[in-house]
Amino acid sequence: MLPQFIPNWIDGKECEAHNNARFDKIDPATGQKQSSVARSTEADIAAAVQVARKAQSAWADTPPVQRGMLLLEIVLGMKARQKEIAEIVAAETGKSFKDAFGETGGAIQLGLFYASEGQRLYGRTTTSGAQNKYAITVRQPLGVAGLIVPANTPIANVAWKMFPALICGNSVVMKASEDTPATSWVIGKIATEVGFPKGVLNFVQGFGREAGAALVAHPDVDVVSFTGSTAVGKEIQRIAGERFARVSLELGGKNALVVCDDADLNNAVKWVALSAFSNAGQRCAACSRVIVFDSIYDQFKKMLLEKAAAQKVGPTDNDDFGPVINERQLTNMIAAVDASKKEGARVLCGGSRLTDPEHANGFYMAPTILENVSPAAAISQKELFGPITILYCVKGFQDSLDMANDSEYGLTACIHTKNFDRAVKFCDKIRTGVAVVNGGTYGSEPHMPFGGLKQSGNGTREPGTEALDVYSEFKDIYLMMDPSHL
Repeated sequence: MLPQFIPNWIDGKECEAHNNARFDKIDPATGQKQSSVARSTEADIAAAVQVARKAQSAWADTPPVQRGMLLLEIVLGMKARQKEIAEIVAAETGKSFKDAFGETGGAIQLGLFYASEGQRLYGRTTTSGAQNKYAITVRQPLGVAGLIVPANTPIANVAWKMFPALICGNSVVMKASEDTPATSWVIGKIATEVGFPKGVLNFVQGFGREAGAALVAHPDVDVVSFTGSTAVGKEIQRIAGERFARVSLELGGKNALVVCDDADLNNAVKWVALSAFSNAGQRCAACSRVIVFDSIYDQFKKMLLEKAAAQKVGPTDNDDFGPVINERQLTNMIAAVDASKKEGARVLCGGSRLTDPEHANGFYMAPTILENVSPAAAISQKELFGPITILYCVKGFQDSLDMANDSEYGLTACIHTKNFDRAVKFCDKIRTGVAVVNGGTYGSEPHMPFGGLKQSGNGTREPGTEALDVYSEFKDIYLMMDPSHL
C-alpha cells in the first residue's frame, strides 16, 4: 500500500532529492518506520518552480472550461481509487479507515466543485460614465502557486489548495507535509496516469525549514497559500510580502463552544466530544474552550466526563480517535498540561500519554478535560492541536460571549441554545470567521468560505468561490467604440 520510498513529482516524473537525501516517515500508531522520503532542499524547489513557470503559460491559455475537464479527470481518478487513497491516509495519520474514507470523499466533492467552476469564472460587464465606452472585468491567473499543507486532514488539505489554484490557470508547486508524504504522492501519481499536463502540478517532499521556506522565498512564486501555525504564518507573510506576492494564511484557532442553561445537554455533550476529541483534536477548528452557564455546569461536567471515559482510542473503525501525528507534538501537549497544573489547573480526566501495551509505542494522548483554568493562562490562549479541552463557568450570556471573544484567535465558535434571540446575537457579535448554532466548532463545507479573524488568518477565505479571489486577479478592460465606423 505505502511505497518503501516516496519521491517528488516534478514535471510529471518521480525523482529523488537532488542530493539523494532521505528522511524516515514514522507511523504514529506504532512508532515504527513506514517509509523513506525524499528530503528536498532549495535546489529541488528551484527545479520544481522552473518547471512550473515554463508550463504555466500554456495552462493559462487553456480555456477555463477545458481546464475544468482536465481537473475532472483527476477527480474521477480519485473516485476510482478512493479506497486506496483512504488506506494511505489512515496508514500515515493513524486515524481509522472509516474517517479517512469520509475525508477522501470530501476531497472528491471539493474537486468536483472546482472542476465545474471552469464554466463559471465570472467577470462582469458594467456601465461606463462615457458614451460609446464599455467596461468589463475578467479573471486572470497569478502565475506559479506555492502551496504548503499540514498533515491533520491530508487529502482534504491537498484538494483544498490544489484545485482552486489550478482552475484559475496557475501552475502549482506543493510542499507536502513531511508527516503525510504518501497522500500527496498518490495524487501526483493519479494526475500523471490520467494525462494531466506535465509541469503544471508538482509535489515536493521535505521539511518546512528546508523545502517550505525555499518555496516561500522563491522570487518566481506569485502566490503562497499556507495552512498551519500562526508563528510560521507571520514569517511567511513577512518573507513573501517583501516581494508583494499574494499570500493566503489559514492559521490557528482557540475555538469556544458555549453551553447555555436552556441547551439540549445531550446534544451539546455529543458535539463537544466530537469537536474536542475527533481526529485526535488535530483540527484548526477543534473546540478547546467549553464555556458553560453556572446553573448547569455541574450537570454538564458530569455528562461530559462520562462521554470522555467512553472514548475509545486507537486506529480502527471501532475507535473514536487515533494518535497525534508525531512524538514532538505529543510531548509539547503534555508539557502544556503539566505547566497548567503548576498554575492551579485541575485535570478532570486524561492529561498524559497512553502507556498501556496496546498504545505504548504510538503517539496516543488520552482524552483530556481541564477546569479551574484562568482565561488568561497560557493554555487558555495557546493552540495545542490535540484532544484537550478546558471547561469554564460563567454567569450568563454576556459573560459567555465576552469570554469567547477574549482570544487572540478568531476562527470558529459555537453556541448551544434553544433561544432564537441568543443564537442570532451570538452569531452577530462573535469575532470569528465561522459561527455555528447547536452543532460543533468544525464541519465547514467545500462550497463555503473558511477562514478567521485576528491571529487566525490574514483575511483570505478558502475554499468556496471566495478562493478564486486568492488565486486570480481581476483586470479591467475598456472597449471604446467609434460611431463613425458604423
